This record gives sequence, C-alpha cells and structure tokens, in this order.
Amino acid sequence: MTTLIGYEWRLREQMAVAGMFSTTKLIPLLEERGVHLSSSQVYRLVAERPERLNLQVLVVLMDILNCTADDLIVRADLGHARSTATAEAAGTDSASTVIRTRGLRPQRARLAD
Repeated sequence: MTTLIGYEWRLREQMAVAGMFSTTKLIPLLEERGVHLSSSQVYRLVAERPERLNLQVLVVLMDILNCTADDLIVRADLGHARSTATAEAAGTDSASTVIRTRGLRPQRARLAD
C-alpha cells in the first residue's frame, strides 16, 4: 500500500485572521498587484482546495495576507490508499471549524451620519 500525502488549503482562514470575511474584498487587492481574476475564480480559490495554483498568485496572496506559504498550505498525511473521498475527509478540518475554534469574527459595520 502507498501512503497518500495531501494538503489543506487555508486561504479562508488566513483571510479571517487578516479581518477579511468576504471574497469580494480580495479582488481589488489582487488587481493592485497585477493578478486579474473574475469574482467566480476568486470565490473558487477561497472556497475550494485548488489542484493547480499559479506561483505568482500564491506570492501575491502571501503579500496581501502578510503570511507564508506554510500558513496557506499545510501538509496532511492521509494514511494508506483507500477511496479518495474517505482519504480526503480523514485529513482535513473545514475552514469554518478552524475560524470558529480561533474565535475569529467579522467586525460590525459602523454607519456614519
């Protein structure tokens, strides 16, 4: 049997640490740095684990969030080869679980007169 090595994608968690709770807030920050993605591409980048990632995008995300690649990508040993769905479920925590555990919350908007 072979050992599966996977990874956890922690972009949503890092955005929450930076106080960014909406994917739309990421779009202008990416564009300022020369990365032009549609709103649906940014949503998928945040909400799903990417199978492929342009290194320029990775470096820009690290710059925006003031973090390292180790903060965004965490190696997950998935154990021995089983079904892919079972293996993926065994080694990952959802971003929302991590956000709740750390007590990260959006800040209430304040309306000015």
